[in-house]
Amino acid sequence: MTVFSEKLISELKNARVVSVLTGAGVSAESGVPTFRDKGGLWQKFKPEQLANFEAFMSDPDFVWSWYQHRREIMREVEPNQGHFALAEMENLFGEFNLITQNIDNLHNRAGSKRVTELHGNIERNYCIGCRTFYNEIDVAEKEVIKCVKCGGLVRPDVVWFGEYLPPEALEHAQECAERSDVFFSIGTSAEVYPAAMLPLIAKRSGAYAVEVNIKPSAISGELDEVLIGKSGGILFELVNKLKKERPEHG
Repeated sequence: MTVFSEKLISELKNARVVSVLTGAGVSAESGVPTFRDKGGLWQKFKPEQLANFEAFMSDPDFVWSWYQHRREIMREVEPNQGHFALAEMENLFGEFNLITQNIDNLHNRAGSKRVTELHGNIERNYCIGCRTFYNEIDVAEKEVIKCVKCGGLVRPDVVWFGEYLPPEALEHAQECAERSDVFFSIGTSAEVYPAAMLPLIAKRSGAYAVEVNIKPSAISGELDEVLIGKSGGILFELVNKLKKERPEHG
């Protein structure tokens, strides 16, 4: 059983704005492989060789087939307790913001409605010529799709090496951090910037900053509270406790 501080529960009971940043650790509990998952042909390549625009333009079919392989894996997994607990938390506060570094779409599948995706979503694709979106993709199609409007190549809507995060998503995430009364950093090593700055921005702006992780991160010492353990179990317990503490929102 997780021990939550009285300070955390008090802050949450009185919070108007609660924001959450999630990283790979949340999805790992569903069995989602890390970015560097191994398997067959792909063991021979580093992600940096495949997840970049130059590689895509050089051999679009090859890069596309790698993403189709990743989609197949991700579609086989299901949201876990942590995903569902975060979806429930939306109903417990006046404003709840979920910001994720994950591209696996599991937060949406779990029922979260206010998700800001910093690194994109592997289930979305767009034409590099006219930006038309193609989201209904047959994972069996291993050759790159061509846009029916302009003939351009269709790429995954994810942030590749050498690319900037979507400016609107990043700006919104920073605004959420600045306005939060409580900010959670969950399942992230806090080593990838600029996302790693969000808990610190929240802390500097007066939020009660909390980390949930299987081990301390690079910024644990700068936050108000650190809960060590699997995020699924911790968040499930926290939501149940909050529903008892805030019955009017339950």
